[in-house]
Amino acid sequence: MTATQLRPHGYGLVRAGRASFLVHRRSALVAALLVLLLAAVSVASLCVGERFVPPSEVLKVLLGSAESFVVEDLRMPRLGTGLMVGAAFGIAGALVQTVARNPLASPDVIGISQGAGAVTVAAMTFGLVSYDLVPYVSIAGGVLAAALVYVFAWRGGLHATRFVLIGIGFAIALRSLTHLFMTKGDYLVAQQAQIWMTGSLNGRGADESLPLRITLLVMLPAVLWAARAQRTVSLDDGTATALGVRLGRVRLGLVAVGVVLASVATGVAGPVDFVALLAPQIARRTTRTAQIPLLCSALMGALIVVLADLLGRRLFAPTELPVGVLTAAVGAPYLIWLIVRSRGVGGRS
Repeated sequence: MTATQLRPHGYGLVRAGRASFLVHRRSALVAALLVLLLAAVSVASLCVGERFVPPSEVLKVLLGSAESFVVEDLRMPRLGTGLMVGAAFGIAGALVQTVARNPLASPDVIGISQGAGAVTVAAMTFGLVSYDLVPYVSIAGGVLAAALVYVFAWRGGLHATRFVLIGIGFAIALRSLTHLFMTKGDYLVAQQAQIWMTGSLNGRGADESLPLRITLLVMLPAVLWAARAQRTVSLDDGTATALGVRLGRVRLGLVAVGVVLASVATGVAGPVDFVALLAPQIARRTTRTAQIPLLCSALMGALIVVLADLLGRRLFAPTELPVGVLTAAVGAPYLIWLIVRSRGVGGRS
């Protein structure tokens, strides 16, 4: 058999010097289209505001041939934060859904984002830490919530339905605990925490996004490992075990990467709901791959957040809607559709 005959259907061979690797053609096409869409929406985001900046001027600023305080100092930091937050949520959702093998298992549905939010709001309301440390506190809350869900869902293995149901229960309990914290602290600080809970990019700049930039840089090797490890986890347990894969460790590693990314993104922008739910599923349906593609999930998450932020700023201008309101308006009906669809499939089986 030739190398072409052994190549899986839908894949192409890419050579880079002596190295060669397989690339899923449809995934590469979808990723390229997402990059173009993201570039267009990003330019539109830099153009639109209280003062409209022509696209030609924006492009000159991006190329370094012109300067603009509005574009460089006011809009670009916010755009950069939105891109990173969306990408982090997209990757986190893809990893958690891969481990749970359930499209409902996203960080904002199974309690991870709520755990990050509860601990963060407690720290803000009672003045336990400064605002600069909020993203790091969020990581602690997300990890704690994920650990509790994982422990309670484990019964000689990780059953997908039990994992999701227990996670939803924790999410409800933690959200109630968050509201309790806001009623017990200082009124002004509680109001600030309430605004943070809606999920917004307003006022988020380079300083606020620094923890997320550091986290993404540090976690890059882990994300590259996760992209490879996804393939083995997507196999059935018997096949993966026969191949020598330690499923327990791999699943725990994938969940850990997803939890850290979702938690720090929550700390930076607040709980921007349903991005981690929507992005991986849209990416998988458009690429038609066996496992959820991490690159396309990251690009889709970034596109959703930036587009929602743009619409939130302009739909009811001069009133600005938080980005979390727009993502929830789209994500909530999609979640209901997933639940109804899963019940329908269960009823037919």
